[in-house]
Amino acid sequence: MRLQAKPLGFIVNFMLGIAWASMLIGAVTSFLSFYSDSLAFAIVSAGIASLPGMVVVLLLEHFITSKEKLAELQKQTKLLEALQAQGSRP
Repeated sequence: MRLQAKPLGFIVNFMLGIAWASMLIGAVTSFLSFYSDSLAFAIVSAGIASLPGMVVVLLLEHFITSKEKLAELQKQTKLLEALQAQGSRP
């Protein structure tokens, strides 16, 4: 779990798992549905069927990355304020 906030981290990771599962289920079911027609069509349909799940995974990963970046920037701000306070003392 990468997010520090426990409830938010649990929800985001749970949604990330659901997105990966929906991508996999969409790709496999679409592939197996069209496999009897042609292999090339089955591969293309599996790729198209997995796109919505991949988009959700990408969005959730972006959300996690931006939350981590915000936490790191907050740590850096505290350190810089501490350094500034030390440097301004006579």
